Amino acid sequence: MRVVLTGGGTGGHIYPAVAIARQCEAESANNAFLYIGSEKGLEARLVPQEGLPFESIDITGFRRKLSMDNVKTIMRFFKGVTRSKKLLTEFKPDVVIGTGGYVCGPVVYAAAKLGIPTMIHEQNAIPGLTNQFLSRYADTVAVSFKGSEGAFRKGKRVVYTGNPRATSVQSANRERGFASLGIPMNSKVVLITGGSRGASVINQAMIGMASRLEQLEDVHFVYVTGDIYFEKTREAVLQMLGTMPNRLHIVPYINNMPEVLAAASLIVNRAGASFLAEITSLGIPSILIPSPNVTNNHQEANARELEEAGACRMILEKELTEERLWKDITDIVQDPALQASMSRESKRLGKPDSAAVILKEIHRLTTRM
Repeated sequence: MRVVLTGGGTGGHIYPAVAIARQCEAESANNAFLYIGSEKGLEARLVPQEGLPFESIDITGFRRKLSMDNVKTIMRFFKGVTRSKKLLTEFKPDVVIGTGGYVCGPVVYAAAKLGIPTMIHEQNAIPGLTNQFLSRYADTVAVSFKGSEGAFRKGKRVVYTGNPRATSVQSANRERGFASLGIPMNSKVVLITGGSRGASVINQAMIGMASRLEQLEDVHFVYVTGDIYFEKTREAVLQMLGTMPNRLHIVPYINNMPEVLAAASLIVNRAGASFLAEITSLGIPSILIPSPNVTNNHQEANARELEEAGACRMILEKELTEERLWKDITDIVQDPALQASMSRESKRLGKPDSAAVILKEIHRLTTRM
């Protein structure tokens, strides 16, 4: 099968696409892939690392207020459609799959106009602008959250599949996760991160908590700062404490996140949909700090799904302080019964077969078309 994947901007859009490719490979060795992304997006670095052929188009997203930049974006969109049609005609895919981000717009639109079977995958509880637009043209809309099917127009084929990233973490090697961090096997690990790019407000809370970490015996803390915040965060901790605590590990980025997640006892992060798919697949308790700077405040909607089930605690960014975060961490880490309950409810929400469900829909599409 010949598959074009597109999606970008954040790891939350990129890794589900990679997960779909891996599921295709697990079923059959007779596949060919092409990933089309933005030349300036994170996908330009991550996708080649995954061994997938990569081509780029020049595209930007719309601003939410009137701006001349939006006129330029429209021009880039149509140029992107032209470029996408050229790439698709040369590659001759059986199916085109978009996993989110504005780069999907011209690629999936071009595929639809060429009569190529198309699928878009919406990771969030509230659909983004690009997928709302593309749902008019795509043959199938796949959704991650059960109950969000109604967010798309009536008459459209909408399928609850879960997020394919959930499948990727199922085979993660826990032992390698500990080894990559330099942490003894079976230690308690609290992983704190702000997403693939990092988050300044979460980093500030991490810095503020650093002096308290020794209060929790036998617990290792892993701070994932994001590349641009790494040196600043590390230097702030050193300046405050004079030396780096033995059980504090500060890193800019984690390339083997599934393995590290498998080693974690508690996660603190944003509420991006792919991340939630990973932790619910593994059944990890979490403290979620939704980003308020996203379309339709969809991360808060994502987090509330877990909060209402008892799988997480949620802290709104405007309420985030080092004291509040430290209290929630200690409440969970020091209460085995609470941790077990949160883990159980998290696991109940997981859908580890999601990549297989998506592949089944791909087969339906390509056979029908």
